[in-house]
Amino acid sequence: MNKPLYIDTHAHLDDAKYDVDRAEVIKRAQEAGVKTIINVGCWDARRGFAPAIESTKACDFAYLALGVHPHQAALVKGEGVYAEMQALALDKANRVVAIGETGLDYHYKDTIPAKQKEVFIAQMRLSRELNLPLIVHTRDAAKDTMDILKAEGAGEVGGVIHCFSGDAKTAEEALGLGFYLSFTGVVTFPKSGDLREVVKKVPIERMFIETDCPYLAPAPHRGKRNEPAYVVHAARAIAEIKGLSVDDVARITAQNAEELFGVGAETRVEPRIAYPIRRSLYLNITNRCTNYCTFCAKHKSYTVKGHYLRLAEEPSLFDCIREVGTDPHKKYDEVVFCGFGEPLLRLNLVCELGAYLKKMGCKVRIDTDGLANLVHGRNILPELQFVDSISVSLNAPDSETYQRLVKTPFGDRAYPAILYFLREAKKHIAKVTASVVAVPGLDVEACRKAAEDGIGVAFRVRPYDSVG
Repeated sequence: MNKPLYIDTHAHLDDAKYDVDRAEVIKRAQEAGVKTIINVGCWDARRGFAPAIESTKACDFAYLALGVHPHQAALVKGEGVYAEMQALALDKANRVVAIGETGLDYHYKDTIPAKQKEVFIAQMRLSRELNLPLIVHTRDAAKDTMDILKAEGAGEVGGVIHCFSGDAKTAEEALGLGFYLSFTGVVTFPKSGDLREVVKKVPIERMFIETDCPYLAPAPHRGKRNEPAYVVHAARAIAEIKGLSVDDVARITAQNAEELFGVGAETRVEPRIAYPIRRSLYLNITNRCTNYCTFCAKHKSYTVKGHYLRLAEEPSLFDCIREVGTDPHKKYDEVVFCGFGEPLLRLNLVCELGAYLKKMGCKVRIDTDGLANLVHGRNILPELQFVDSISVSLNAPDSETYQRLVKTPFGDRAYPAILYFLREAKKHIAKVTASVVAVPGLDVEACRKAAEDGIGVAFRVRPYDSVG
């Protein structure tokens, strides 16, 4: 029987405790069946991220996360550290797959909460800009942490609450944002009964395992230096709690980590730019969104109808043309700007590519949130003359409901802007449809009335928890 293959989703290989035997630690991890390590490099005011980069390069199956730990937040002066993180993340040689660990820690009083929040929010915004998931640290600060994650739309990029030690309520809130929960060797401790109860309730499909080494060594090694090889003890404890095999826990938690961090290319396909569904060819040109929709399917998975859509980087016009091919008009009834993001955030590309597709004889459709006029500060509908049909996510019969279901940065301006967008679209585009997702409790008939009677456009109901 093959040995289970684990991913230690949180290790600190740069820690000075490994300076004397780092190579041996890495070798023991491989021998224990650890196939991937997420090396979490926390910024140091004196050396920056240099130790993290060096220790990642010393391990050919490690990937890097970059963050400012809340304990170091008080030492951050200006924007320099964020610029450094961005530059390092954009250099593919550094194998950066996440931002973190970042978050809030009120256990110690070294840094005032206000400064911690400032640094936390700055890193969250950087993660959105880079389209990298978050690794979140929270200790004695669950409410503030969750409030900030929700307010900043962290579910859009996704992430993990590492070394989870919270209660069932906090776990439920984090899962509701689409976050994963990661568990350490603490689950092996005799007095970890409350945490083990949380493990029982959390779906294994939303779970990671980690060591947080050199800290938190599991029960067989408690009090000693921890290391990645010991992640097997967390897997065994979780297997026992959930009535699974260790192989099950290793396989599923590894798959979870591979999806969030975009690692393990040998076990999953590359993200798609152009992907067919039925007789339509969809274009996935961005994963960025204007809003944070509470019902969006990507909070659970970036796979749609067997197509993996989490982009490592946004495609260029040339990339899109190459993916579309030479004769899409012969193969498909339409080409749809949709994907897992708001296409009109990339208005210039949509216009250039749309005009190109139209000249080829394609019918062009855009699926949009209807907020492009607010985003770009002008009425953009006259620029979409190449579009044959447009579907606009209405999603509510009124502004109050819209803001509850769709966490929009535009507040009270959003819903009226969508209604205006729909009316203007009728002047420039032949077929205009308002759509809603059938979220439980939504008054679909009131939405239908607003679309058909109020504006005079077609109306479509999309099943809850589906796209396309």
